[in-house]
Amino acid sequence: MKVFVTHSYFYQLDPKQWKNKTPFPPLGTITALAALKEQNYNTEFYDVALDSSPALGEKKIINSEADVVVIYDDGFNYLTKMCLTNMRHACFELIAAAKTIGAKVIVSSSDSTDHYEMYHDKGADIVLEGEGEMALLESLDCISEGKRFSEIGGISYLKTNQVIKTDKRLKLKELDSLPTADWESIDIASYKAIWGKGKSPFSLNISTTRGCPFKCNWCAKPIYGNRYNSRSPKRVVEEIQFLSDHFDTKYFWMTDDIFGLKPGWVTEFNQLLKDKNLSIHYKIQSRADLMMKDNTIDELAESGLEEAWLGAESGSQKILDAMDKGITLSQIKESTQLLQKKGIRVAYFLQFGYLGENKADINATLSMVKDNTPDDIGISVSYPLPGTPFFEKVKEQMVNKSNWKDSDDLDLMFEGEYSSKFYKNLQRHTHHLFRFRQGIRKIKSPNTRISWRYVALIPYNLMVSMILKPKF
Repeated sequence: MKVFVTHSYFYQLDPKQWKNKTPFPPLGTITALAALKEQNYNTEFYDVALDSSPALGEKKIINSEADVVVIYDDGFNYLTKMCLTNMRHACFELIAAAKTIGAKVIVSSSDSTDHYEMYHDKGADIVLEGEGEMALLESLDCISEGKRFSEIGGISYLKTNQVIKTDKRLKLKELDSLPTADWESIDIASYKAIWGKGKSPFSLNISTTRGCPFKCNWCAKPIYGNRYNSRSPKRVVEEIQFLSDHFDTKYFWMTDDIFGLKPGWVTEFNQLLKDKNLSIHYKIQSRADLMMKDNTIDELAESGLEEAWLGAESGSQKILDAMDKGITLSQIKESTQLLQKKGIRVAYFLQFGYLGENKADINATLSMVKDNTPDDIGISVSYPLPGTPFFEKVKEQMVNKSNWKDSDDLDLMFEGEYSSKFYKNLQRHTHHLFRFRQGIRKIKSPNTRISWRYVALIPYNLMVSMILKPKF
């Protein structure tokens, strides 16, 4: 039985991400691919990430003459959680191509987990719900041996034109039982070429954990859930060694929702890097409160942490509490200062438009950015994701639109305090105001060498921020 494996995240269909020139390979997809190869399945793989449209992927599927086509999205890519409609429609086109050659189709993604009936309607025979490697292997075994799908946990399937949903399956606890991602199936040179056109050093993506135990009420976890399971530091360092040796990279993006939460994990990771004489630079996502525990920051800095993205979200404690964030404004400020003191860049995820946010709350967020002086910011508006308490509160209002077409859509899809246009202007105003203040700080710093080109952008950013400044 021949199995064709691909995915449905196309960077060029997400203009904001394509413009960034920082594409990452589909880590989740090539992890599933490695699991198939370990079980000696006859596989063919095609990476659509850098294609301009599904056309070439469709051609590859048709020419493969595969018995089964697996469209397995990268669950480690936070953009796939947003269920962007551009990618959904691209997946539908890939499914249609597979059906023209009579192949069985298996789909795994956040969107198909949330909207499995929609994917079955387009021709998917099996949809994997959540974490998919084991369910994928069991589904393929059933197809090849003619067994029933009803005994497989965590899937939905078609039976005589009816959609049957099986019981949920438990999340994998022993992540080391999975093989390392099949990196050799990726054309790394094509990724390097695109990074070379941007401003950042070439980086690769690694996962050290799955899931997040915290319960922010707007954050969906359709693939890995609320459990928190870790790979061993040994396996992670072995993968870093492989990537460093084979692809000449020292820069890594740790895709975990929360990096290094397990007690002692960072300590062992740091020591193993030293033992192998590996010097790396990496970025993580974490929480402000976690950065203040024991020697966490010291060990992170020593192991090569270069930038930490914190879910600051809002400068209003009222809004943080409404989100069930479980952090305080003082923790955000203190962790920022501690990290920056160790030479680690701090970046904030910010979110505007949450229920109950008013003018005072917005101004409090702008003041937090001004006072805490993070090194970077990423801004979104509140996005209702299926399966979250936040979604349940606003779903009746989402009549005309329930997903963004791409990550720069920024449409407020429920009845917020202000209009979508207001929030789009606010997002851009905040970015330009941040760049203006960042430029001023750099000029004042005695240790920073500033180019005149950079200085010239300062009045531009101030001018644009004032033009876009939303009116309450």
